[in-house]
Amino acid sequence: MTKRPSSSRLAGLGFELAAGVAGLALFGYWIGRYYGNGPLGLLIGAAVGIIGGMYNLIRATRVASAKGAVEAQNSERSKDSS
Repeated sequence: MTKRPSSSRLAGLGFELAAGVAGLALFGYWIGRYYGNGPLGLLIGAAVGIIGGMYNLIRATRVASAKGAVEAQNSERSKDSS
């Protein structure tokens, strides 16, 4: 039987993406207000948050996909040897 990622791990990935975007957007907003450059800090912070969050999401997806492929290959081998 193939072990699937738990729903809590998937929800955790979504939360990490949202928290990264929100946290860096707020930080960018604060920087923008501190230096008086308007919404530029907010936009840069949100962009960095989106890029970082998507990187983390893609990285976790690739790891899960690789593990699934290895498990599928191992299950095929065990069926063939039986």
